[in-house]
Amino acid sequence: MNAPRERMLRPHSGAVPRVLSIAGTDPTGGAGIQADLKSIAANGGYGMAVVTALVAQNTQGVRSIHVPPASFLDDQLRAVSDDVGIDAVKIGMLFDEGIIATVRDWLTRTRPPLVVLDPVMVATSGDRLLDDRAVSAIRAFLVDADLVTPNRRELAVLVEEEDATSWEQALDQARRLSVEHGVSVLAKGGHFDTALALDAFVDGSSGTVTEYPARRVHTPHTHGTGCSLSSAVATLRVRHGAWGPAIEEAKAWLTESLHAAADLHVGRGNGPISHFSDLWQRAAPPVSPSQVAADWWDDIRGIRDATDGLPFVRGLTDGTLPRDRFIWYLAQDALYLRDYARVLAHASALAPTPEEQAFWATSAHGAIAAELDLHALWLDRDTMFDARPSTTTTGYVNHLLALAARGDYGELIAGVLPCFWMYVDIGHRMRGHATLDGPYTPWLETYADPAFREITDEAIHIVTAYAAGSLPERRLRMQRAFRISATHEHDFFAAPTTSSVNRWAGADPNPD
Repeated sequence: MNAPRERMLRPHSGAVPRVLSIAGTDPTGGAGIQADLKSIAANGGYGMAVVTALVAQNTQGVRSIHVPPASFLDDQLRAVSDDVGIDAVKIGMLFDEGIIATVRDWLTRTRPPLVVLDPVMVATSGDRLLDDRAVSAIRAFLVDADLVTPNRRELAVLVEEEDATSWEQALDQARRLSVEHGVSVLAKGGHFDTALALDAFVDGSSGTVTEYPARRVHTPHTHGTGCSLSSAVATLRVRHGAWGPAIEEAKAWLTESLHAAADLHVGRGNGPISHFSDLWQRAAPPVSPSQVAADWWDDIRGIRDATDGLPFVRGLTDGTLPRDRFIWYLAQDALYLRDYARVLAHASALAPTPEEQAFWATSAHGAIAAELDLHALWLDRDTMFDARPSTTTTGYVNHLLALAARGDYGELIAGVLPCFWMYVDIGHRMRGHATLDGPYTPWLETYADPAFREITDEAIHIVTAYAAGSLPERRLRMQRAFRISATHEHDFFAAPTTSSVNRWAGADPNPD
């Protein structure tokens, strides 16, 4: 067992923390020293960089690695430390024994006040990036670090065990790694199936474990997450003088950077996080949810007015709509609701908060259960889904399924909103002008149901709040998805009366 390094690092004096990254490169800017420099700057530090390896990589993988001579690495390190005061060092990819030895010799000579080691040993694909001798050298390096930040696979390699299959097992590995090497450990739990994204700090001096939960962000864009988090923690540790507030603030920053990652559109693989999303958001004019709602609603005014004037809507209101056209509409609506429920369930899976997950899941159940109970008043439940979908129904469903397949939570919830909002709006006005004893009064009652109004208000709030908190580009994409769905809503109401409808529910007024 090694004794932990004792370093009394006080809160920073007010000057900008000077943080040196020693790591490999990423020409796409999402990982390595490029990500380190962005993370350091985003968290209030001045970043410097010494290159250990030139990596030809992008968001889809590593193509080749060129390692400059160790003597050149030493020249870089000396050039920085001979001239610039260093408050913290973050170490990433070291690649081989020669590089590791060179960096350790420099640390011994320079003795920077803070060292954070992100042991880049295993690729995202699971492939080992270091041979056994280099891995042994990394283990020996741990005594020179104040904090080590391994992911699940790297933690397993360091303790010479199989990958942890649970968060509890990973915590146990982190505790034993800390005790054996006398180093503090930040164990990362993003790969585990937990409701929240859990990280935990194991104090190398006291052995105490502190967990740092954060909301789980469902995104494929996680390229460079480990590099970015370790650099942020190093910078904030200098500023705060303690690990707790540094990790807590770094986690909050990383969560927001993941949340905005899809706005970047960098690469065709797993893209990088948005390091400066908070800065860019503050630079953009502030937008409120109520403003988003007003703008979007006004944008589809022409679609709403055209929907109000449709023969189907007028016939439902005054009771003159032929029954066969209404039955055809119900059969198509049943087909639509079946897939709409699946789309809502997908929105629940993507939702960033438990409250939103619950809302979309409950709405999915309502679409397929409560609504279809009403359909059963007119349709045979056993044959409710036997109709052939019209081109209008297919077009609307395909639009929503495409949004779900793309996996962008904002666009998806914007796309499902018109089915709430336009129905409530039309239903309220139809109910106000409907014949009280008309044949379709029970149906109209559901449109104007106060409970449905409350659900719709909540959907509007969730969607517009998410849009208001997004960067302008994403907000525009959400508005486009909303407008396209509003057009499909109009077309869905128009379909039953656009041409002749046969006497059976499966007839298609828009045959291919």
